[in-house]
Amino acid sequence: MAEYQVVCGRLSQIVFQNEENGYAVIRLTADDGEEITATGCMPALGLGEELTLYGKWITHPSYGEQFTAESFERHLPESVRGIADYLGSGIIKGIGQRLAEKIAHTFGEQTFDILQNEPEKLCEIRGITLKKAKLISQQYIEMSEMRLLMDFLLENGLPVWLTPRLYKRLGIDAMDALSENPYLLCDEYYEIDFALADSLALNLGLSRVSDERIDAGVIYTMTFNLSNGHTFIPIEKLVIAACSLLSDEEAEILPENIVDSINRLEMRAMIVREQIAGRDAVYLRQMYEAEDFLAGVLKDLATKHYKYEFNLEDLFIALSEDSDVEYAPLQKKAIIWAAQYGVSILTGGPGTGKSTTVKGMLKLFESLGLHVVLAAPTGRAAKRLSELCDMEAKTIHRLLEAGYGHGGRLSFQRGLTNPLDCDVVVLDEVSMVDISLMQALVAAMPKGARLVLVGDADQLPPVGPGNFLRDMILSGKVPVTELTEIFRQAQKSDIVMNAHAINSGKMPTASGKDGDFFIMRKADTASVVQTVTELCKNRLPNYYGLNPSQIQVLSPSRRQGAGTMQLNRSLQEALNPESPDKNEKRFGDIVFREGDRVMQIRNNYDIVWERVDGSDQGTGMFNGDVGEILQIFTLQECLIVKFDDKIATYTFDMLDELELAYAMTVHKAQGSEFEAVVVALSSGISKRLLTRNILYTAITRAKKLLVIVGSQETISTMVNTNNKGRRYSALKARMNIEEE
Repeated sequence: MAEYQVVCGRLSQIVFQNEENGYAVIRLTADDGEEITATGCMPALGLGEELTLYGKWITHPSYGEQFTAESFERHLPESVRGIADYLGSGIIKGIGQRLAEKIAHTFGEQTFDILQNEPEKLCEIRGITLKKAKLISQQYIEMSEMRLLMDFLLENGLPVWLTPRLYKRLGIDAMDALSENPYLLCDEYYEIDFALADSLALNLGLSRVSDERIDAGVIYTMTFNLSNGHTFIPIEKLVIAACSLLSDEEAEILPENIVDSINRLEMRAMIVREQIAGRDAVYLRQMYEAEDFLAGVLKDLATKHYKYEFNLEDLFIALSEDSDVEYAPLQKKAIIWAAQYGVSILTGGPGTGKSTTVKGMLKLFESLGLHVVLAAPTGRAAKRLSELCDMEAKTIHRLLEAGYGHGGRLSFQRGLTNPLDCDVVVLDEVSMVDISLMQALVAAMPKGARLVLVGDADQLPPVGPGNFLRDMILSGKVPVTELTEIFRQAQKSDIVMNAHAINSGKMPTASGKDGDFFIMRKADTASVVQTVTELCKNRLPNYYGLNPSQIQVLSPSRRQGAGTMQLNRSLQEALNPESPDKNEKRFGDIVFREGDRVMQIRNNYDIVWERVDGSDQGTGMFNGDVGEILQIFTLQECLIVKFDDKIATYTFDMLDELELAYAMTVHKAQGSEFEAVVVALSSGISKRLLTRNILYTAITRAKKLLVIVGSQETISTMVNTNNKGRRYSALKARMNIEEE
């Protein structure tokens, strides 16, 4: 490091720290008392630490002279003052400044050895029980081990935010595990691309043409293929993609190398190769098993025909008369089929009476003495289904009692050996469900139970692999009722009529001033963002009496054009601006502020919640749950979020699970409904996202008011791009394979 300048000192202040990437702005106190401002990637700092920084002095135009660190070394403090500052910095929960000073003055330079090896000695200090001493020691040991892991990651050019994930799954063995197999980072749990894992492997001396590297590249290519919605990949495409991934200027990987790898992986039962659906298909084993299992069980369910000693149709007619509801012929057919067959599908667009039909099914099931459970893929969809049917509905994950198994992997308590206690499962919003989750649900159904699938196949396919609902409908093996009649009340809604027009490839028509569907012609990103913000802040609340919390902004994209990231920044500034009365916390590029609307962006089965009224508590918040930040506690490093009638606490190291939700992508909004929806369609959005089913899905999220802010050209592109997202899936083909 001779080319670098060096500064040393005690860490006296952390001005700014980004928990995601480790970037920090700090102040050091040098031995001569000089205060030094320094910047650089320095994760998980603790006040009082002795730091040695390697870098160079620069003159910042706004902040003056400061030191930019390219690398650094940390040393635990040795002085009593330094130890007290370090322990009292909040780095160990349960130790405040006063207790830190007592510990430092009592044990002096032996403090860290006692924390590591003899925690029971802490009980000499009044107020520290043996239980608390062990907890403090455990935190200190974990922190020390995580810092070693952090240093390892930094030395090898890997992001420091990986540290808690690696430590949670692998513990102190993480460094040995990575050294032995760097490609374990390609597991979806770590969210690392192949290039980073590959750079670590090459740094550690692995050959570019080694079997280990090529096998890892093939598995990564297949895993990436899942993220595009495919359950398998044709072998010719796999060979081309893997060669492209693995070849560089220093080594060319040939097609025969990839074929050899496929053979090795097949021998190790990691992949399955099969001729099906006219393709030489290569599957990751878990995808093959999911597809094969679903086809087998659902074919069996489709052949089950329940007979009754009485006329089912007569019973239903009597129930209809009692409830004073008149059902259309197709609705009646769907309700009867739900009771007659082991599996049936109800599909149709907005305003066609799916909800009324489901309620009719529930009445018939009740009269037959059948125990029904309701489920949906997201929390908001489950809440909507529950309100509609006046009975509890659960997310699929909650129904199956999801949790984290060994090493942080998702597992379900309910399954083949511990099935659900029910006679019927009614699953709504099936278009959102991928085949892995569908496999888990079907596996948990008790023998003899019926399955009713409800959804709109013209909405977006699932984010995960497969296109389950569409494949089942097209298989021709399952009883399907498609509702096509738009009921009179729904015909009065321009939202409903335009949704059907778009689905038929026709341009939407704006309403008159007293209607519910409007189009504002804007094109460039800046004007779309400005108009959307003005609508949400002033025009819609003033004209329609809407609270801004009732308005949801949707965009096809996150980053491109008027994407959700730019919209959220603008909407936050307009609807919940910075204020001395509101605490806030910066996390990466996002500022979380009291009063902000936020969304949970991944499933967390462990987070504890309680009802607002204190009547109940439980665990689990799910991807897509939307809430409001009530309070931010800076000293305690946590914030409180209210989700409908639940309250949950998030520590600052959990903030990667939240994002602002004034605007959300159409994909995230699927399964939800909002009083008013504003759809932002600016220029600069990838054509891949400008499709008919994205526009159709966005419009059908609105209950009472829909405003599109975008250009005629963009809307026309979406209406005319009938790309249903062709996916490599063989479920339909498997449903039609006759058993020998």
